[in-house]
Parts: sequence; C-alpha cells; structure tokens
Amino acid sequence: MSSRCTILPEPQFAERKEVLAERMAGVARAVTPDNFASLLDPLMREVLQQGFIAAGAHEGTIWIVDTDAQNLVPAYNTGPNAQKIVGHFRQPLTSGVICMVLASEQPFTENEVFKNTRQSKLLDVALQVQTYALIAVPFYFLKSCCGVVSCVQLKTHGSEAPDLPGFSPSALIRIQTATTILSRLLEYRVLSRTVDWAAD
Repeated sequence: MSSRCTILPEPQFAERKEVLAERMAGVARAVTPDNFASLLDPLMREVLQQGFIAAGAHEGTIWIVDTDAQNLVPAYNTGPNAQKIVGHFRQPLTSGVICMVLASEQPFTENEVFKNTRQSKLLDVALQVQTYALIAVPFYFLKSCCGVVSCVQLKTHGSEAPDLPGFSPSALIRIQTATTILSRLLEYRVLSRTVDWAAD
C-alpha cells in the first residue's frame, strides 16, 4: 500500500492569503485579448496544438472576452488566417455557439454544425470558409470563465469536396484535457511570477 504525501498550508503564507488573492484578481482583470498571447510559452502552445491535432481539428482558437464585456475576441489561433482574426475579429456575446458556451459554461460539439441555426456565420463569411464541425469548451483562468477554446474542421467556401469525417466522441475529451492543462500552466506561471518564485 502506497503512502500519501500530505502538504499543509504554511502559516506565514496563510496570513497573506488575502493579499495574494487581491493581486491575482488584479492580474485577471489586466488580461485582455490583445495581451493574452504574451502569457503563452512554447510548452503551453505545444499542449494546445497537440490537443487540436489529437482531436482531428484543422485549427483552433482561444477566445477572450473584451474589456467592455461585449464581444469574444480571438486572442490566439493556430490557423493560416491567424493574423487576420487575432485581435481583430469580434463575435458579439449576444449570438453564436461560441458565446452560448461562454454563457452556459458547458462544452459543445457538433458535426455538420453549419446546419445549426445558432451558429454565427460572421467569421466564416469573412474568411470565405465553411465550419463543418466544431468543438467549444469554456476556458477558465484564475477561478473565472474568461473565454472559450474552440477547434474546427473547415471546408473551402463553395467546395464540392466530400464531407469531412467530423469529430469522434473522444475528441471533446482531448480538447477538454488540453484546455485544463493550459489553464493550470498559465495559473502556475502567473503565480510564480507574482511571488517571484521561479524565473521563466
């Protein structure tokens, strides 16, 4: 039978818990779609990219709520149009499946999502593509849901190519796992910088 490693809070740190909580809340408020990507190190980017690949996605996006809490904005994207959409495109919080995921904090996956009337076509029209399959999961950072991580399978607009395979039932689990790992790595980085514990 293996023993259990028990770690108790250090009393000196416990006394400063409120100060640390206030500082971390300030960091959370300071994170915007424009500066979010600067927090991502190579390991975080690799974790996310491998999650998208394992799920069978063509590309993926991290969406962050803007400072006015009116839109979701792409803060990071792995696709060929990243420069066109990151920090530029805005999805109003009042429409679209992505925003539904943010509001409900529930994951979503659907093949042939283009048939879903709730799916916003704003980004598809702008990029001249068709989102064939979609996975979207809530993205948590410092104890709050601040955005959404999504990944897609895309068809070229007007293409007569055969239908795509869509996402398998296990694909959602892969994206949820990658998103959770990303959240924890981000929180570790922010905490370690805040207490000046580790240089990175």
